[in-house]
Amino acid sequence: MIYKVRIILDAEDDIFRDLEIEATNSLEDFHNAITQAFGFLGNEMASFYTCDERWNQDEEIVLFDMHGGGEPVKLMGEMILEEVLTEQHPKLIYVYDYFNMWTFFVELADITEKEDGRAYPNNLFSFGELPDAPPEKKFEADPSIDIDDTLENYDDLDFDENWN
Repeated sequence: MIYKVRIILDAEDDIFRDLEIEATNSLEDFHNAITQAFGFLGNEMASFYTCDERWNQDEEIVLFDMHGGGEPVKLMGEMILEEVLTEQHPKLIYVYDYFNMWTFFVELADITEKEDGRAYPNNLFSFGELPDAPPEKKFEADPSIDIDDTLENYDDLDFDENWN
């Protein structure tokens, strides 16, 4: 079976790639197809995350085991795409380069039969240019944490409020 997948950069502008890949490929093969489709060198760490229908991140699947023992980790090279991305769970989050946090939304669009003479993975469609730097992330505060950020008396602060 062939998966048709859309990979969307988490950015204000529309930047995405549509790929075809064999359902029996590993997540590492899928990672390599994504890096090539977006023009990355592929030499940075990366992870896939399972998620729910609202893109809430769940279980991590890593490229390399950097945990140094301890808890077992799921590795991209040991996971088959069709084990993780299914019609019942058609979404993944992909993060490339932990320092820059290029973040992508991955969604299964269709499952088709393999076509004779076509090489897979196959970049079906590209839209938008990757920016020079990853888009900035806007993190929301956790509403369950109560932070009192009011300043009742500026005199208690050790600085001159008219410094400039």
